[in-house]
Amino acid sequence: MTGKLFVLSGPSGVGKGTLRERALKDIPGLVYSISCTTRKPREGETDGVEYRFISREKFREGISQGLFLEYAHVHEDFYGTLKQDVLNELESGHDVLLEIDVQGALQVKEKMPGAVLVFVAPPSIEVLERRLRGRKTESEDALKVRLNNALNELSLKDRYDYVVVNDDLDSACEELRKIIS
Repeated sequence: MTGKLFVLSGPSGVGKGTLRERALKDIPGLVYSISCTTRKPREGETDGVEYRFISREKFREGISQGLFLEYAHVHEDFYGTLKQDVLNELESGHDVLLEIDVQGALQVKEKMPGAVLVFVAPPSIEVLERRLRGRKTESEDALKVRLNNALNELSLKDRYDYVVVNDDLDSACEELRKIIS
């Protein structure tokens, strides 16, 4: 039996990572596909756990060899999902969860129409800005870029199968669990 592919995306700072962690803990048999990125690891991140941190050169080689199911240039860096990782898990019968940006999600839907896209939205842009500022991981300029990108991403949420508003974490987690189950 082939597994099902679920794609979780939405603006930076909306809580995708927290929802992903809870879903992986709460849903037996759900597997997370670790994305590749050219960005530097944040404090506490481990290569091969949150991301595979690779060089721009290696990423570009992967693009030219067709190794990525999806990839995007976001916030000055590249992010992408290795196609074979996902296919191996699906063929093993596992449901797979990707946490990727909006550009990548739409690429996945084009290549794999059966994928279920879930957009995580903030209750408001003001709440999102507060969350991003609270992380204290970006400069003011980087924060402005992320907020501008968030507005663009929010305009694409209608292209998703489901929209989960992350206002209350427990409710959002339960909604995601129901979608996947």
